[in-house]
Amino acid sequence: MKTKLCLLYGGKSAEHNVSLQTAKAVIGALDLNKYEIHPVFISTEGQWIKGPQLNAPVEDVKALQFNEGEEISPNALGTAMVPADSRESEGYDMIFPLLHGPNGEDGTVQGMLELLNLPYVGNGVLASSAGMDKVIMKNLFAQAGIPQVDYTWFIRSTWKANPENAYKQVEEQIGYPCFVKPANLGSSVGISKCTSKEELAAAFEEAFQFDRKIIIEEGVKAREIELGVLGNDQPECSVAGEIVPKKDFYDYKAKYEDGDTALIIPAEIDQETYGNMKEIAIQSFKALDCSGLVRADFFLTEDGKIYMNEVNTMPGFTPFSMFPLLWKHTGVDYPTLIGKLVELGMERHKEKQTIKHTM
Repeated sequence: MKTKLCLLYGGKSAEHNVSLQTAKAVIGALDLNKYEIHPVFISTEGQWIKGPQLNAPVEDVKALQFNEGEEISPNALGTAMVPADSRESEGYDMIFPLLHGPNGEDGTVQGMLELLNLPYVGNGVLASSAGMDKVIMKNLFAQAGIPQVDYTWFIRSTWKANPENAYKQVEEQIGYPCFVKPANLGSSVGISKCTSKEELAAAFEEAFQFDRKIIIEEGVKAREIELGVLGNDQPECSVAGEIVPKKDFYDYKAKYEDGDTALIIPAEIDQETYGNMKEIAIQSFKALDCSGLVRADFFLTEDGKIYMNEVNTMPGFTPFSMFPLLWKHTGVDYPTLIGKLVELGMERHKEKQTIKHTM
């Protein structure tokens, strides 16, 4: 019997279009002899729209936007969505959130699925929310003794009350070059590299368009190395890959539109460095209590220093994305990777059912 897989994608987020591309790629990789694919599109306004069962890959992401489909309440995922004589009335076997950014990757959808007691792929509430908020994530990493570059952060009201003081604090604590980022976004949305006060002020304006909190990080001259992590209590790491952007840094356009970057897999690093990165990646995975998957992003300086940049709790699965490519070069092809993620989600769900809720 096929596994009934419900895909959630789109979302009320600046990363909405990235999610559509991820959904298209995942659908194309799923074994239709093994899975039934039931899509649920979430619009940029937050409507949940149930589409028809998919029996083939889609050629264009526009085919995944069911603007005139059946709008549903999110809690309908836990009940029958069709007449009772349908096989689907038994419910879905697994929910696969393919959501990036706020209102999907940040623990909000995961919390709803927990309340409905539904099995789902990927990280839980705590790991998702902590991994989404770069400030909270870095604070937890600091507590765990994980090496990082210097950073500071601001909320919008503090900055507006005294912009000059904020800029002075950055210059004194971090210096130039530095990177300004929205605290709760990924995919390089709203990120700026700054080498002067003028650029810093513009970067604050840009980043605060996407979040009420921003983070400013020390800019270091370093290679960008990434590892995929897969598992629950016993996570494993992929080979390492290196990102070599042709531009000043790996921005949104290079990631998702023009592929204007080089991905080197496996990365040319020695075994000792790779071993240290694996250890830090797993330490970071456990520090956030992750499950299922993360992509661990590192900086590697010329003198061999390793800094954890961040972990991404729902890395993209687009044709240009690093996570599936890392596992492909590790010996895990795309369909197998999807199947493994479903298995890990089911494993975690079954374990949760053993927890007592009464005295």
